Amino acid sequence: VQLQASGGGLVQTGGSLRLACTSSHAFFSSTALAWYRQGPGYQRERVARITISRRTEYADSVKGRFTISKDNAAKTVYLDMNDLRPEDTAVYYCHQDRAGREYWGQGTLVTVSS
Repeated sequence: VQLQASGGGLVQTGGSLRLACTSSHAFFSSTALAWYRQGPGYQRERVARITISRRTEYADSVKGRFTISKDNAAKTVYLDMNDLRPEDTAVYYCHQDRAGREYWGQGTLVTVSS
């Protein structure tokens, strides 16, 4: 299974970005999907998660600013990020989980300038 993430870049404080991650998983619609991030000097943390039934969960630090969604037909999970802050600067990774088997994307860098 391969996960290909895209959409990172440099943005000013208050700006927006949309990350996308396309999967090659044959059973994409029956997997849980998530976005994690790892900032400089920090451990990797989960930012958002979407279940098979499209129930969503968010880290407190991004609630109200980030939205996770998925398109099963396109085998793609998205992360819409609004009102970005310098502390959102990190490498963002997509994650896929089915029956305990986990897969990671290669990461995409998001830099928020102050």
